[in-house]
Amino acid sequence: MKKTLFISRDAIAQRVAELAREIARDYGQDKPILIGVLNGSVFFFADLVRALDLPCEIDFVRAASYGMSMDSSGCIRLTKEPEIPLEGRRVLLVEDIVDTGQTISLLIETLRHQNPKELKICVLIDKLERRTQEVPIDYYGFRVEEGFLVGYGLDYAEQYRQLPEIFTLEP
Repeated sequence: MKKTLFISRDAIAQRVAELAREIARDYGQDKPILIGVLNGSVFFFADLVRALDLPCEIDFVRAASYGMSMDSSGCIRLTKEPEIPLEGRRVLLVEDIVDTGQTISLLIETLRHQNPKELKICVLIDKLERRTQEVPIDYYGFRVEEGFLVGYGLDYAEQYRQLPEIFTLEP
């Protein structure tokens, strides 16, 4: 597989810092719950939380839809739900990438059943190429038209997550 640099480490760091400032401004002194989507958001989530000048709580959910392929299986499994009660709280769901929109739609529906006061979405990559479901994205790092991306948490068959930059991957 051929990897080509797409988003540099410096560009990622700069954009994460900008997002953290936007989020902190919007939340004021409220204490939101930030929920990271495992496994892909782990690096973005950690960097974003550390950059926030805002009191917050953190938790995680886990959803899977790709398996060992470059295409979403369309079968989404939710294998971990948040442990912190969300009712009446401001919640920010943090995801690595929104591609088809199916996974984030399932997560939104699942979290709304817990009656948060507010549910906003923050994604590192808002990828438009294969969107089949419209989803409300409140904060995004980068908007991308097309391409299969790996690195900085994004994977192909559980490989490449550890790369500090984002690459396009071609067969």
